[in-house]
Amino acid sequence: MQSTSVAKRWQVPFFAIWTGQAFSMIGSRLVQFALVWWLTRETGSGTILATATLVAVLPSIVLGPFAGALVDRWNRRRVMMVADGFVAVVSAGLVYLFWSGSLAVWHIYVAMLARSLGEAFHWPAMQASTSLMVPEKHLSRVAGINQTMQGALNIVGPPLGAIAISVLPLHSVMAIDVGTAAMAILPLLFIAIPQPRRTTGEGAGSRPATVWQDFSAGLRYAWGWPGLVAVLVMCMIINFVVNPGFALMPLLITAHFGGGALELGWLESAWGVGMLAGGLLLSVWGGFKRRVYTSLSAMVVGGIGTAVVGLAPSDGFPLALGGMFVAGAMNPLINGPLFAILQSTVAPDMQGRIFTLVLSLASAMMPLSLAIAGPVADVVGVQPWYVFGGSVFALVGIGSFFVRPLVNLEQNGHAVAAASRTAAATSAGGE
Repeated sequence: MQSTSVAKRWQVPFFAIWTGQAFSMIGSRLVQFALVWWLTRETGSGTILATATLVAVLPSIVLGPFAGALVDRWNRRRVMMVADGFVAVVSAGLVYLFWSGSLAVWHIYVAMLARSLGEAFHWPAMQASTSLMVPEKHLSRVAGINQTMQGALNIVGPPLGAIAISVLPLHSVMAIDVGTAAMAILPLLFIAIPQPRRTTGEGAGSRPATVWQDFSAGLRYAWGWPGLVAVLVMCMIINFVVNPGFALMPLLITAHFGGGALELGWLESAWGVGMLAGGLLLSVWGGFKRRVYTSLSAMVVGGIGTAVVGLAPSDGFPLALGGMFVAGAMNPLINGPLFAILQSTVAPDMQGRIFTLVLSLASAMMPLSLAIAGPVADVVGVQPWYVFGGSVFALVGIGSFFVRPLVNLEQNGHAVAAASRTAAATSAGGE
């Protein structure tokens, strides 16, 4: 009776938090656009843009798995509040630096590193909280709604960022992020988020597990699920070949298409319009019955769209917009079903670790790819990365249909979860 009652009441508290986070993300998008464009305008260097992207992913790579272990131990509501507050403090520091005219490139690096540090804790806390607040049957549609929000933000964020930096001083743009972070914290002050019951290392009479033990348990959990290992490998390959092109998009606009901030905004918005369309489709449709088929099919089409962006001639900006739209539309259809599978199969007290493990390993190949892409882009341009990355992207999607652990990801995930619960119960009973 209680679970039924909770299931009926989940919408109001979940979407109150969701709305606050949406406002915060708007502010973050404005800041990200402004910082990247400032670097492009002041330096015009692919190496500097690649370095900025690199420092922004370092916390996910280095701290991700440990952050997930801590999130699984801590109160997730407080984690999100502290993370949002920390990002607001960083933005406040940028307000001063832009206002005083003392900003340097290394300040941008430090700010991106710090903001990413907050996100390394915030993202797994939000993802892990979703499965505790939303009934399982609605997880795929909520994933679609989340992707729709991402798409909408990608639509309005870049043009809004371009407009904002043209009519406002940059310190005012940074100040907007401080205000939107406060809007994200406000509902968290009043809404409780359920906490999972810990099942690992906490049998009767046992000592509480250490962070390292929690981290090790997360690795063992992932290693015991071949389908999840395949997902991790797939994400690492895709991030290696695709992300450099997107990190260097401002140079594609300025050096290849001869555009400015507005054209950059339009190209990023095309991605956002696609994400919105794909997210709406997923939220209504829900995907194929075997959810992983949705993700793999979308990878093939998304790879083709990415390659089209790189193949567009200098006078073919509309073609690039079309390719970016297709790639964006496929993004929710790739990520939504995969995260829904993980949210419905991974043990609640393990989700923080698993989500950050996915994020950190997916990002782990980026330093190498960015180290290569930055200098190469300075010599031959950015277009080859889109063609190469898109082609590999599509081929990985095709090849994944022949990887049985990946095709059977959901079914095997439920079996792994059941085995984990049995092992935990046996351990508790033995003590």
